[in-house]
Amino acid sequence: MPVMRALTKAAKQALLTPECGCRTAAFAVRTISFSPRQVTSDASFHSVSFSETDHPKVLITGGLGQLGVGLAKMLRKRFGNDNVILSDIRKPPSHVFHSGPFIYSDILDYKNLREIVVNNRITWLVHYSALLSAVGEANVQLAREVNITGLHNILDIASEHGLRLFVPSTIGAFGPTSPRDPTPDLCVQRPRTIYGVSKVHAELMGEYYHHRYGLDFRCLRYPGIISADSQPGGGTTDYAVAIFHDASKNGKFECNLKPGTRLPMMYIDDCLRATLEVMEAPTEQLSMRTYNINAMSFSPEELAAEVKKQMPDFQITYNIDHVRQAIADSWPMNFDDDNARNDWGWKHDYDLPELVTTMLNLIGSDSRLAHAN
Repeated sequence: MPVMRALTKAAKQALLTPECGCRTAAFAVRTISFSPRQVTSDASFHSVSFSETDHPKVLITGGLGQLGVGLAKMLRKRFGNDNVILSDIRKPPSHVFHSGPFIYSDILDYKNLREIVVNNRITWLVHYSALLSAVGEANVQLAREVNITGLHNILDIASEHGLRLFVPSTIGAFGPTSPRDPTPDLCVQRPRTIYGVSKVHAELMGEYYHHRYGLDFRCLRYPGIISADSQPGGGTTDYAVAIFHDASKNGKFECNLKPGTRLPMMYIDDCLRATLEVMEAPTEQLSMRTYNINAMSFSPEELAAEVKKQMPDFQITYNIDHVRQAIADSWPMNFDDDNARNDWGWKHDYDLPELVTTMLNLIGSDSRLAHAN
């Protein structure tokens, strides 16, 4: 019997604020219907190894965020420019539009998304579209539609067409009752934001589709992601980006978390490389479908001390935001990522000293250039 999905017909505007940047997007929600998926019986299709002449054809949803743009650049170098399609519902800036294929895609429009997968012979799907923590709390209904209904569309299409599917998760998928130092891959997860709840839902649904239908689902729980190309967007881990901008501009920084608040963090280059590596990992190497990944764990006072090694006059003060502090206090202090390291060879390149040197060099050079101009 065909399955009917009736969604409210409306155009909604939402601000997407990833841990490493921000982006604004409008979601058009439509009434759609589709028939039940036809799952391929060829299990080997999901674990295919791609040769140099048979690269995957990749679609990235929510692609105009920094993770999407950065991943597209990396994948295009590896698989060829035309084999990686960025998609979003916003008009891309010129440099992104001219860097490779871009297509309009609304994850709440099942028919449009299915046509894109079929017409472009997509084999990998990277699903970055999501309403993140702060915005999700301000609009829970929209967060449910984007993060849960949109995910269901992605799961059904990926399952029907035998795609390899990547959906990121987050430190926000854990809650105050989870073990915090370290937080293992498998433990109690009771997050208290709609974003965190939707990510636990994504993890479980992806694993269910894998076991029930053979979907090649892969998921990494990202720590806080730090990047020189993004401006702070108001997230809980954004202090670790803002500190470099303020240090380069005026030599001081006011932090909204307590000095000793320890959280897991990662430089964006490590994050993108981990995503590619888990997507390329042979199926037989994966003992699970959702992995923690980590690079370092530090507190504001430890980060400030490392900045002062290169900027001796740098000063940090503290003005605690109790809402963000409560969120941070419910999140992992450190990720146990032994399974990722043992199963598919995950290894980070950037520790805290390398992170600080890289960020200050990149942001400092941008500030000096802007001042000169």
